[in-house]
Amino acid sequence: MKTVIYFLLMLGLTGALQAEEKPANLDELLDQVKRERVLEQQQNKLREAEFVKAQENQAQLLEEARRQLAKEEQRTAQLNQAFNDFEKGLAEQESLLSEKSGSLGELFGTVRQVANDSRGVLESSMTTVQNPERVDFLTKLSDSKQQPTIEELRKLWLTLQEEMTDSGKVTQFKAPVISITGAVEERDVTRIGVFTAFSEGKFLRYLSETGNLVELARQPVERLRNQMKEFEQADTGEMLSAVVDPTRGAIMALLVQTPTLKERIEQGGWIGFIILILGAVGLLVAVLQFLSLLRAGRGVSKQQKTSEVSLNNPLGRILSVYNAKLAQDIETLSLKLDEAILRETPRLERGLITLAILAAIAPMLGLLGTVSGMIETFQSITLFGTGDPKLMSGGISQALVTTELGLAVAIPLLLIHSGLSSKSNRLIQILDEESASIVARNAEEQHGQSD
Repeated sequence: MKTVIYFLLMLGLTGALQAEEKPANLDELLDQVKRERVLEQQQNKLREAEFVKAQENQAQLLEEARRQLAKEEQRTAQLNQAFNDFEKGLAEQESLLSEKSGSLGELFGTVRQVANDSRGVLESSMTTVQNPERVDFLTKLSDSKQQPTIEELRKLWLTLQEEMTDSGKVTQFKAPVISITGAVEERDVTRIGVFTAFSEGKFLRYLSETGNLVELARQPVERLRNQMKEFEQADTGEMLSAVVDPTRGAIMALLVQTPTLKERIEQGGWIGFIILILGAVGLLVAVLQFLSLLRAGRGVSKQQKTSEVSLNNPLGRILSVYNAKLAQDIETLSLKLDEAILRETPRLERGLITLAILAAIAPMLGLLGTVSGMIETFQSITLFGTGDPKLMSGGISQALVTTELGLAVAIPLLLIHSGLSSKSNRLIQILDEESASIVARNAEEQHGQSD
């Protein structure tokens, strides 16, 4: 406050001096200088007094600051001592906590590992269809950064116990099923443990990605489907056999990828169809020739049992050549009989050459298909490399299927040709025997007459 008054006083004096008029002569200038000197002396005295007073205040402030500093230094020393004491106690408590919670840390790590492993098992288990919330719980527990609670540990144990219990049960429940048409239908599902599930006699597969049961696009044989229908409709406590897939649906899923007979034939391409057509032609020729030989064999058997000549069978037509005039000339009779046998032989051997040709052509066509398939395979390798085996599977399938079809057609045709050839040879042998017996009988009669 005093400083402010002093400042105002100085402003007033300065203003008064400035307000004076300028001196007109030297005397006035001298007087003005004297007055200003007096004012300056007064101002200096005021300043000195203020400085002295301020010096006394500064000493008091310095003393007070020193006392405050000493007090703060004492307080700092106390706080440092307390900090050291607390830090030492904290280290002791942390060491004690680490010692006490060492086994618990291992336990909680084991719990998270078990939860993670169990989640993978339950995600692929058919029991998850009935209890999908278990996977969410195990996922949360395995990903948690905090230590699990007692309630979570109990729930984990209960989840594992439920899975073990359900894996040994045969259960019927309602669940949505995706049919082969893509429609979602609510059906009664029968589950045998964690291995097999079926509904309305059709086997189902569990998709862990979506958590749904899907009807297999291709079902097993009808006998197995009927067996599962009976099992599904059985009463409680009744003992029946059932089909169980130990791979949890993997084997059943492979049925979708297994080609049928029609698909395998289509893999052979146009060469495969040609082989089948040749096989059908050969089978038709074989059937016709077999019927012809069968009819001829029966006619020959009947002709051998009767003396009446019939032109409806080879032996009867050969015997019709014989007459009394020819009987006198043994050589001519023999030639006529041989001529008749030669005339009947093509009928008995009809179709055998065709079967032999077809049996020889079929494996050659199979070899042609094999070469074509391998060429296609190498072209795929040239264009796309060997990274994707599916690109080469088409050519390899054609190569193997045509070879298989060629052998499958050639082997039966060879067996049929051998059988028909044997049968025709037996009939020709009978004709030769009957012809030889006629010639021999007439020769004996002539020899007897000459004697």
